[in-house]
Amino acid sequence: MATQGQVITCKAAVAWEPNKPLVIEEVQVAPPQAGEVRIKILFTALCHTDAYTWSGKDPEGLFPCILGHEAAGIVESVGEGVTEVQVGDHVIPCYQAECKECKFCKSGKTNLCGKVRVATGVGVMLTDRKSRFSINGKPIYHFMGTSTFSQYTVVHDVSVAKIDPVAPLEKVCLLGCGVPTGLGAVWNTAKVEQGSIVAVFGLGTVGLAVAEGAKASGASRIIGIDIDTKKFDRAKDFGVTEFINPKDHEKPIQQVIVDLTDGGVDYSFECIGNVGVMRAALECCHKGWGTSVIVGVAASGQEIATRPFQLVTGRVWKGTAFGGFKSRSQVPWLVDKYLKKEIKVDEYITHTSTLPEINKAFDMMHEGMCLRVVLDMFE
Repeated sequence: MATQGQVITCKAAVAWEPNKPLVIEEVQVAPPQAGEVRIKILFTALCHTDAYTWSGKDPEGLFPCILGHEAAGIVESVGEGVTEVQVGDHVIPCYQAECKECKFCKSGKTNLCGKVRVATGVGVMLTDRKSRFSINGKPIYHFMGTSTFSQYTVVHDVSVAKIDPVAPLEKVCLLGCGVPTGLGAVWNTAKVEQGSIVAVFGLGTVGLAVAEGAKASGASRIIGIDIDTKKFDRAKDFGVTEFINPKDHEKPIQQVIVDLTDGGVDYSFECIGNVGVMRAALECCHKGWGTSVIVGVAASGQEIATRPFQLVTGRVWKGTAFGGFKSRSQVPWLVDKYLKKEIKVDEYITHTSTLPEINKAFDMMHEGMCLRVVLDMFE
């Protein structure tokens, strides 16, 4: 391509400061350096994690920045030493890297990777600790190592999953965050077995993906808990078998669930990021073996609490990031599962929009009936 080795000027949604509307700007995107990949982002989805950082509540949030981390595109150029992807490859940028060489990657115990986190956590690239984005010479920070609210972005090669070019990018962009997080919480972190009773707190995209994963694992009951009753009908399509609205009960929700399940559920999943709900999710688990998985990300400084006796008597409290999936190895596998119609993706996309409409799209996302909004970056 004629753009290789050149600075590309393109449109991006820039967060200049917390809680102020994103501004569509002409940004300069530098060529990729060693170990980096420049991607033409064709479609990006909105996620609550973007909104969390934008709100100013994220201690790692840096401004000005380009948010976005759930996307799909095509490799425009690669830096020196990049061998795993080449120009023209269809890819999903992944905020959870996989270098396959660090202590974490080699442990066989986690999907976390330590190679680029020291740079992505502070909004820069690893090679020179600088940003590849600028506006008239002023650097703009990266976000989560992805920054997909830009028509072109530069990411580390260890954060790029190469996928089947047959897959529709306007759909599989969702496999960069929310859907794998929910499915993997069930399949990788909890390892839900056939016949299990499962409780899902929060019926947004991640909660519905948990329900879908639990159904695929053969769970006998999947109890959906949400304070928005309007979400219940749709949740049935994802495998939820019964619903509880905590507002309908005077008793604590954990007690309601324990009473309904002869002592508690086998597995529970907190998909909200509320530390009070995390406690309820643990305490609704069955004594002796119940496992609760924290999926939702709580605000900075929040702490979880329960009585130690809950754990002494056999309950297990776990957490998960990106559903325990190893990004470069397993995102392509998830894409293949989607192509074989073994997992849902299209059903999570309730709205579509364009980059210039991104602020309105975030307003839509905060309305209860929206799951995922996908933006066409070049419309």
